[in-house]
Amino acid sequence: MPRQADPELEHRILVAASRLWARGGEKALTMRAVAKAAGTTTPTVYERYRDREDIRRALRLKTRKELFASLTPTRNLTSAVQSYLKFALENTHGYEVLFDGVGKPPSLYEPWPSFNLMRERLAEQLGGSPRQHNRLMLAIWSLMHGTAMLIIRGGFDGALRTQAVQACLDAVENMLNVAKKKNALIQSRPKWPSNLILGEGEQSRAGNGNTVGKRKKKPNKRRP
Repeated sequence: MPRQADPELEHRILVAASRLWARGGEKALTMRAVAKAAGTTTPTVYERYRDREDIRRALRLKTRKELFASLTPTRNLTSAVQSYLKFALENTHGYEVLFDGVGKPPSLYEPWPSFNLMRERLAEQLGGSPRQHNRLMLAIWSLMHGTAMLIIRGGFDGALRTQAVQACLDAVENMLNVAKKKNALIQSRPKWPSNLILGEGEQSRAGNGNTVGKRKKKPNKRRP
């Protein structure tokens, strides 16, 4: 009888890859190591993924999808931040891979649905368009990510872990309260550049004039 396909194999491969990356970075993420950790063979891994970058991309997209699903039921930014931290602390390996090199290609070229959803939550509470709140959203995102990574890498536990999460939530609430007051936000630094676009897939730009999703044109072949 022909061997039946394992429906859980790809999931096992990605889980194994995330753990290897979290433990040893790029050097630890070899196709052979992934196969061994996933309980399969190296050729089987190659049948599904071209190389380790292909595995990392699949893992990023999987984690982004799961993070977005955890944020979708929220009704305001504070609850979204709480759900974000909860997800990060319950999915530490995938979360770390998701943000490794997030501001560089190819990750920068991909959509960031959770960033966009939270930016929409900001616009709903403060008014205006989501893009008008890019700087504030980046500040909140930096605060959330810093909190998550401090807990993960710092080994925060018990009361210390709880207080770190609550401090982050309090800070976000205070930022929102200040932002709701007209002209209360201090923006003494240069304005957000129009060519810095985050989270919008091929529309994204890193702020240096380079279009993220831009692809090189293939030379036209001469007809015989």
